[in-house]
Amino acid sequence: MKKNSAQIFLVFLLLSFPLLGQTKPITFAWLSDTHVGNSTGESDLSISMNDINKMKDIDFTLISGDISQTGRTYDLKKAKKILDSLKMPYHIIPGNHDTKWSESGGTQFVNIWNNDRFVFEADKNLFIGLHQGPIMRMSEGHFAPEDIRWLDSVLQTIDKSKAIIFVSHYPLDQSITNWYEVLDLLKKKNIELILCGHGHNNNTFSFEGIPGVMGRSDLRAKDKPGGFNIVEMKNDSIFFFERIPATNTKNLWHKIKLEQIDFSKDTTKYLRPDFSINKKYPNVKVKWSTRENFLITSSAGFSKDKIFIGNSGGEFTAYSSSNGILLWKFKTAGKVFSSAAVYNNLVLFGSTDSNLYCLNAKDGKLIWKHKAGGPILCSPVVEKNIVYFASGDYSFNAVDLPTNNLLWNFTGLNGFVETKPWLTKNSIIFGAWDSYLYALDKTTGNFKWKWNNGRIEELYSPAACEPVASNGKVFIAAPDRFLTAIDENTGEIIWRSNKHQVRESIGISSDGKTIFSRTMNDSVFAFSPSENQLKEKWIVAANYGYDFNPGSIVEQKGKIFFGTRNGLVYCMNSKNGKILWIYKIGVSSVNKITAVSSSNIIASDMSGNIISLKF
Repeated sequence: MKKNSAQIFLVFLLLSFPLLGQTKPITFAWLSDTHVGNSTGESDLSISMNDINKMKDIDFTLISGDISQTGRTYDLKKAKKILDSLKMPYHIIPGNHDTKWSESGGTQFVNIWNNDRFVFEADKNLFIGLHQGPIMRMSEGHFAPEDIRWLDSVLQTIDKSKAIIFVSHYPLDQSITNWYEVLDLLKKKNIELILCGHGHNNNTFSFEGIPGVMGRSDLRAKDKPGGFNIVEMKNDSIFFFERIPATNTKNLWHKIKLEQIDFSKDTTKYLRPDFSINKKYPNVKVKWSTRENFLITSSAGFSKDKIFIGNSGGEFTAYSSSNGILLWKFKTAGKVFSSAAVYNNLVLFGSTDSNLYCLNAKDGKLIWKHKAGGPILCSPVVEKNIVYFASGDYSFNAVDLPTNNLLWNFTGLNGFVETKPWLTKNSIIFGAWDSYLYALDKTTGNFKWKWNNGRIEELYSPAACEPVASNGKVFIAAPDRFLTAIDENTGEIIWRSNKHQVRESIGISSDGKTIFSRTMNDSVFAFSPSENQLKEKWIVAANYGYDFNPGSIVEQKGKIFFGTRNGLVYCMNSKNGKILWIYKIGVSSVNKITAVSSSNIIASDMSGNIISLKF
């Protein structure tokens, strides 16, 4: 009997050895691009959550961005309520739809979910989630400086052998301006897989030798209902199955062997940024440069010998315009996406902490702050001691500069205001993310008119374009790719043209006699504001490629300046469009240029670069 017991134990032990070498299988649900706020987004997400809750083997759920359609707080809270119905943990990052059109500058996502990144362990694997915005800009994806620092700090704490699965919204390629910064960091460790969304379809990639998988959208599209992926990790491999809720799990569509990659053996020369254009124009010199530690989406304010600029760290900083020395720094409780208005010896700007700040331009001391009803993302304008600005509670306001008293408050908006308004003799004109361009009486705040392009769709709003006005007409370039001239007094269309496929980039000469715009494909043109139809003065192929950077075109004494989505700054002759020079300041979207003089400009970009160029 003892002999039989020993034999049975020996057989059991031998059978157990293969199992001892296996790790516990991990199964997770993976959703992406839920777009709550879209016509079916809320319903599709609810169906998927109910379906996942019926599965007994799901360890956790990943959601890889575009949680909402436009980043509205209301839609994010709806998504949170639905996702919180899950019986197991979930890990979430935002996508471009949550950050580009966010009425809070992306801050509500963090408030609702306590973070917009994640890091956690599942068995022997470390999952790292990080979004790439873009925040408050129509641009390529971009990892903010603060997010790069965070990723680096996480990676420094782990052993080189630790298996990493990285999750982003965009594919980790050139659709992100600084994709290579993250790839280069990940390659220093044991990165085995990259997961992403954004494309709405299941797909596979190789990101410089790293396996990549794109997950489908949870939206139903033409089907009913939508769907997601069930992912199984076992025996050093990962398996992807498409799941159609309440019906069936489709057959395996992709599998990958998870293993450490020896990047030292990869001799491929991968694409990296090229700055050789800077050698072509030797007359352009860097007078000074600095780099802030946070994202910048605003342009620099200028007064006498100082420039002023804010960042996503909530800092508002003054630098010497002559040598770039930091003069003072003011900290807000939110993020600063608002460009500064400089008036006499004061500088004004807004923050996502819902305050409009008025500082002494000389020393940065607070004069007053005005508490608004929501985050302030737009750039204020000042005229005759009155400050005009909008806030995230869908209101537009006028405040008396000397006393900080509210003069009037217009509450007839259905979307937030992002950009800098335009003042005419009697009106203040601006676009909002509710599809309309508005004109208010600047003395009383009374409604005068509103205009839209015939499509009640938020994403086509004339809201990121700084309008300009001349000869009784208001001019805008909008996401519908039309250039439009509108009667300043009535809001009636004078003319509309899609001849040049424009998008949100427009400018005006200092004498008001020429309007400038640029197309999404290479060309810049000028036209007369006095005509009742589009009549070009000149059009030039500038060869910047496909571009949708919304930065306004700035004119200064016969020269125009603008930046592109990939770090180029252009200077052209305003009379004939001749390219005078091109300079690459970085890899990310360039903000509106600040002209200090006809031979000196200040340029900034989303990477935090601030550069003074002389020429």
